[in-house]
Amino acid sequence: MKEPEKTMNHNDPILITGCSSGIGEATALRLVRAGHTVYATARKSSTLTALAQAGAITRDLDVTDEESMRAVVDEIVTEHCRIGALVNNAGYGAYGAVEDTPMHAVRKQFDTNVFGMARMIQLALPSMRLAGRGRIVNISSMGGRLTFPFGGYYHASKHAVEAMSDALRFEVKPFGVSVSIVEPGLITTRFGGTAATTLSTSTPDGSPYRAATAALDKSMAKSYENRLMTAGPDAVAKAIEHAVSARRPRTRYVITPAARSLITIRALTPGRAWDRVVHGVFGM
Repeated sequence: MKEPEKTMNHNDPILITGCSSGIGEATALRLVRAGHTVYATARKSSTLTALAQAGAITRDLDVTDEESMRAVVDEIVTEHCRIGALVNNAGYGAYGAVEDTPMHAVRKQFDTNVFGMARMIQLALPSMRLAGRGRIVNISSMGGRLTFPFGGYYHASKHAVEAMSDALRFEVKPFGVSVSIVEPGLITTRFGGTAATTLSTSTPDGSPYRAATAALDKSMAKSYENRLMTAGPDAVAKAIEHAVSARRPRTRYVITPAARSLITIRALTPGRAWDRVVHGVFGM
């Protein structure tokens, strides 16, 4: 099998989704400063003013809208003949009990976290294959390797990202394309607030899960305040930079020592013992 190209040319354009804040914004800024040609995208490019001023090319791109995805990919391929790297960062966490969460919210989560990512890959791959090189970086989560209560649908979406990425890696290797998965732990972005908000709003006042979700809200807030368990978005951006530019990019990048510990514990712990660990962590 042909090996992926050992290094990426700085002129090879990098397309990043979900750049309005957090990991996407930090990644775009880091790569621009390293001299890469970066297309930073978000549903509304008006939120990307700082990145445009830093030198990124900013565009509207909604991963749930076929026309906007295709328009940006076609523009890049027309201008540069190929996409050098695709960073699938767009995504969010909607939390709630499996029983309580409305199916329209579940579908919206999968449309963004899974189907949007899949379609971006389908659109970007042809130019990579023709060029004989390319990098695909999919942002998953430690939640793609383990599962916590009241995050069933979010975890399911990230487990899907893991499975799709592992299959894709084998499929595209003969064409010189590498696939990496980035698995952040607790990162100090808007994500934690979004998760808590959706957990509260998706739990009806009369729900039998109301007390448990209230306890989880408090536990999540404390976790995001614990500097020993968290990292800033630039820690993830640094890993993504390695994935798109290193001679031999890794298959997986786990971000934060706490995430590495939890993933290892889950892998080594039998099911019932893991349940006791989760009980202890969340006080449930």
